[in-house]
Amino acid sequence: MGPKTSDLLETELGVERAIQAIEASNVRVLSNAGLSRGRATRILRQANGGEGMAVLATRDTRSVYKSLLDLASDYAVTPDAGDRIRVMTPVRSPEEAADRLDSVMDAVTSWDDLSDVERESVLAAFEQYDGSERTAVETALALQTTGTTEGAFAPVADIDSDALNAAVGAVGKLDGGRVAESADDELDRRRKALTAVERLESGAIDVLEAVQSGNVRNPDEFRESYVEHVAHETDIDPQRIRDATVGEASDATDFVGGSLRELVAKQRTVVEQRESTVVAELETRIEDARDSIDAAVSAVNDLAVSLSLARFADEFSLTRPEFVDEGFAVEDARNLFLVTGTGDVQPVTYGIGEHGVAGPPKGDRVTVLTGANSGGKTTLLETLCQVALLAQMGLPVPAERAQISMSDTIVFHRRHASFNAGVLESTLRNIVPPLTNDGRTLMLVDEFEAITEPGSAANLLHGLVSLSVDRGALGVFVTHLAEDLNPLPDQARKDGIFAEGLDDDLELLVDYQPRFDTVGKSTPEFIVSRLIASANDRSERAGYDILGRAVGEAAVQQTLSSWAEGE
Repeated sequence: MGPKTSDLLETELGVERAIQAIEASNVRVLSNAGLSRGRATRILRQANGGEGMAVLATRDTRSVYKSLLDLASDYAVTPDAGDRIRVMTPVRSPEEAADRLDSVMDAVTSWDDLSDVERESVLAAFEQYDGSERTAVETALALQTTGTTEGAFAPVADIDSDALNAAVGAVGKLDGGRVAESADDELDRRRKALTAVERLESGAIDVLEAVQSGNVRNPDEFRESYVEHVAHETDIDPQRIRDATVGEASDATDFVGGSLRELVAKQRTVVEQRESTVVAELETRIEDARDSIDAAVSAVNDLAVSLSLARFADEFSLTRPEFVDEGFAVEDARNLFLVTGTGDVQPVTYGIGEHGVAGPPKGDRVTVLTGANSGGKTTLLETLCQVALLAQMGLPVPAERAQISMSDTIVFHRRHASFNAGVLESTLRNIVPPLTNDGRTLMLVDEFEAITEPGSAANLLHGLVSLSVDRGALGVFVTHLAEDLNPLPDQARKDGIFAEGLDDDLELLVDYQPRFDTVGKSTPEFIVSRLIASANDRSERAGYDILGRAVGEAAVQQTLSSWAEGE
């Protein structure tokens, strides 16, 4: 972090507390200190997972990563759990990913085993949790009353409930050595009296006028009238007020002012003595239950994150991926960003490299994906990126089965509608270095030809495919230039997605499942057919008819006939 951020945290939190917050990935503490939540999140990602962040090689990879965490955090059971999910980063070893998966899948099983009523009780127990020790203890006790003791709930269930009950009245009542309001009735009464005396002392003239209005006839009566007035206004014992009156005073004004100052001083001492006694009692109770309190904080924090991820996994029927050495394959994978919308989503099976998923050929490290416009090629790339990132963060994935090899770098590059030398150069700077560096790279590149002329694009794309194979990368390259890439290197193949016609609403009918070792077609005749069928007037239709003859009149007429019959 920069010096301004460092100075801010040191000033607001102190070095030790700031380090504790960073090591605990506590966004709330950093944001309360003055950082924006976005800035705090970025700092914690780098602090606790900087090496993993290097996996996110491109802007598009980082965009998918952020969107996935935002989606997962929508199912958080507490705000703190949502913050901890947002700072999760990819890891580079399958062992570390598997450890996190163990925890998440254990929580998925535990969540699935709960009835609807039990789920409501668990969520209600977390409603009061705000990250403090007090609410951690209260949440732990509330969770214990739900009777959930197995699996992910075991660490909470195993905490000594007697110790938690003994501590619940003590934790949260100390703040920096000061006893909180309502922690002790006697201390509250003394504080209230002190506040009242301080108010009288600041308006000593008004006290003098009130006492003199009683038609006192001598100093003794004046003194007793003063004691009665102060006792009435403060609820302090009259004798204590007498004991605090000054013995010598030059006049009535001096007597009232001096006596009130003396009473304030004595009452402060009374408050301090009681607070010291209460602090000692609370600290003893807290220390006696310290192990249970710490266990509650840790267990509740971890359970909140695990259950949040379990709810996310349950909502989208996510499954545990298998980690393999040199492959990437999914069976019936779904794009999470489409699933959250409306309409049906066709699952897709796809694979590269060595894998055990049925369907996709094995051994081809790189594929060239071709096919229809609006045929879901980019969506497939995004789906593979989602699966790769979730697996590498130790999270379940949206597929019936997935076999994933870990990547040191994930290059996801969407098609960008720019066509100039600057875009070409910046794109190459983003996607080539990961291939030339040591490490395992996953390449997911969409319509590279969109940023330069077709002839040069074909040559460059062929070079990227060859470089990917030579460097041992896994990759999928989407293109309309498949015929210009011959011959492909060994361990590379061409797959295709096919459009099949138009539906009743003139929407393109597409089989989103790629056909392996088959070049797909762009099928412009379907697009032109749709334009002809939806033309508003004769002249407009005549123009589209000319395009129809250009792309294949017979194909257009067949498409229109099939559509008319279906309608």
